[in-house]
Amino acid sequence: MHGVKLCTGAAISVLLMALAGSAPVLADTIEAALVRSYQNNPQLNAQRAQVRATDENVPQALSGYRPTVNLTASAGYQYTEANFSGLPARGTGVPRAAGLTVTQNLYNGNRTANQTRAAESGVSGAREGLRVLEQTVLFSAASIYMDYLRDSAIVEVQRSNVRVLEQTLKQTRDRFDVGEVTRTDVAQSEASLAAGKTQELQSEATLTATRANFRRIIGNEPQNLAPGSPVDRFLPSTLNAAIELGLTENPSVTAAMYGIDVGYLQVKINEGALLPTVSLNATVQQQYEQTLTVPKQFTAAAIAQASIPLYQGGAEYALIRQSKENLAQQRLNLEMTRDQARANVVQNWGALSAAKAQVASAQAQVTASEIALNGVREEARAGQRTTLDVLNAQQALVNARVALVQAQHDRVVASYNVLMAVGRLSPQVLGLRTTTYDPSVHYHQVRDSWFGVRNPDGR
Repeated sequence: MHGVKLCTGAAISVLLMALAGSAPVLADTIEAALVRSYQNNPQLNAQRAQVRATDENVPQALSGYRPTVNLTASAGYQYTEANFSGLPARGTGVPRAAGLTVTQNLYNGNRTANQTRAAESGVSGAREGLRVLEQTVLFSAASIYMDYLRDSAIVEVQRSNVRVLEQTLKQTRDRFDVGEVTRTDVAQSEASLAAGKTQELQSEATLTATRANFRRIIGNEPQNLAPGSPVDRFLPSTLNAAIELGLTENPSVTAAMYGIDVGYLQVKINEGALLPTVSLNATVQQQYEQTLTVPKQFTAAAIAQASIPLYQGGAEYALIRQSKENLAQQRLNLEMTRDQARANVVQNWGALSAAKAQVASAQAQVTASEIALNGVREEARAGQRTTLDVLNAQQALVNARVALVQAQHDRVVASYNVLMAVGRLSPQVLGLRTTTYDPSVHYHQVRDSWFGVRNPDGR
């Protein structure tokens, strides 16, 4: 029975080692799992593609500063019948013409400038949205990693419990054969063993589901996992500092800030519809055989054109009022986002503090339960305790060990949750050994593109 106890202790030490910082050789680490999830998560890669698509809004807006050039050409057959000074004239020809028109916007109520600024704010907002998803993916990876450690440890606890109960049942039957206990004691041992096997099967089923989710989130089957450790070293030292950090660096908050910028600029864009527009049109045209008397003609013109809107049906005024309401909505959304960010920091900070205390309490509970079980067993041998007392003490120890595994799991996950709440759950902060995705690279590749249909990656 002593060997069984050592096996159970080794099972729950899987997560205890996480707090001590040790790790088995050639084991899969939580950092490596985070790297795989960061690199290969399809949802995250799809969001990166969405950010790259948003980058293209900037060159689209910048196109308002650039000229438009149109080349026209025509050719055909023409029959002409005319009368010149009483003399009839007939003729056929092949009229041809080619022309080039260049139009340059000079002023359009600052709409191009505001559209460019709005597009740039939209890109910044999209990057913050990408940070939100990056944090979510990394937290999901850390959480499922710890879930598997927890569930595998619980399975080992339950298996060891079944082995202990099997040995207890064998000893009870032996004592029944010599008349030391009654049939009731045997039945109680059998019932406890059946309940232990049920708990073992339930824990194995939970582990199977966790393994499937591990494969879905991390991208591979879990094998030889090293313990996970908390990330307290990356957290602020006080709750007030964490709240301040969450209100300034949480990507949901910063994304809402950029949303206000976009809303404000959209008001300016719509107000630009009430301002004059000025453009310059330059035209060059060469014509052949357009008439019987003019076989060849060349024209060139440069014309400045100004347009002052007086009334356009009222749609522009409705758009201005609508965009002002949208701006007010964005400002309210920022307040709600800040309130939610603050609540998340406080809630997760409290959960982390509670998890730290629960680990210490659970460890004390396991120690006390082990001492109590050993004492009950000795008293049972002396006839001062019943078989049911032993079985209850054994179950109390199993519950304590499961509680310790759960507390250690919650301790690590809570630290990641706080790091996400303050907006610092990122490969850079965690020091992950991976190439981080930089959305600004694609942005600068396409921002000043004047032409071309190929993406920077060659597609």
